Amino acid sequence: MKIINLRDFIIGGGAPFFLIAGPCVIESEELTRRVAGTLTEMTARQGIPFVFKSSYDKANRSSKDSYRGPGFHKGLDILDNIKKEFNIPVISDVHRFEEIEAATAVLDIVQIPAFLCRQTDFVMAAAKKASVINVKKGQFLAPWDVENIIEKIKSTGNDNIIITERGASFGYNNLVADMRSIPIMRRLGYPVVFDATHSVQMPGGEGTSSGGDREMAAYLARAAVAVGVDGIFLEVHPDPDSALCDGPNSISLETLPGLLDKLVRIDNIVKTHEGDDSRE
Repeated sequence: MKIINLRDFIIGGGAPFFLIAGPCVIESEELTRRVAGTLTEMTARQGIPFVFKSSYDKANRSSKDSYRGPGFHKGLDILDNIKKEFNIPVISDVHRFEEIEAATAVLDIVQIPAFLCRQTDFVMAAAKKASVINVKKGQFLAPWDVENIIEKIKSTGNDNIIITERGASFGYNNLVADMRSIPIMRRLGYPVVFDATHSVQMPGGEGTSSGGDREMAAYLARAAVAVGVDGIFLEVHPDPDSALCDGPNSISLETLPGLLDKLVRIDNIVKTHEGDDSRE
């Protein structure tokens, strides 16, 4: 498996899982800094490699009236400040060609949103500039379809590739997480992340916004770590019920330490077991 070096830790190859976490969208600089600081301290105590995530612009909201974030320039500045203040890597999703150049100057990992994962020109343009690229597998794709995305990225000369599972469409306004997808995609030779909170989202389920079932996120995260996933993605918020984006599927910052403790213990068992296929 491809091993990706990021700051002072590695991703893939049987290494302990790393965490991508943060509020869905940048709501304010103060809240974003507070969450980033808390997560940095929390993951350091538990020995979990950490990447901070928050979106500067959520361009794929259900309604034109939904809050999208502070915008490209202000949002990137906030992420850059957080990166420097806490000395942590940062990731955000990029939606537009004209943002790629400036975004890659700040972001340690560039994220391709699920709805754009098959946009060939965009994916390849981002791959040419990004140090590391994380592709959210579209809800409409089978796990083996990801091989085509990987080949597009590799053709640009970039092989620092991460694939994120975030559930598959299951009827209307619902997703289902198939744990078989994790080993299937890992066999393609690149690290796989499981997005536990988007996998419990109910897209468009509230009419002008998405619903979700955050209670189930912890169960799915534990299952993914048991399968041998390389990373876990969680949207977290101090008060999910008041979050401006994806609140119904976000995990409370207060309850996160208990979940992370369980994930670390499961990961240790899985990745130290002789013959375990998480080391493929």
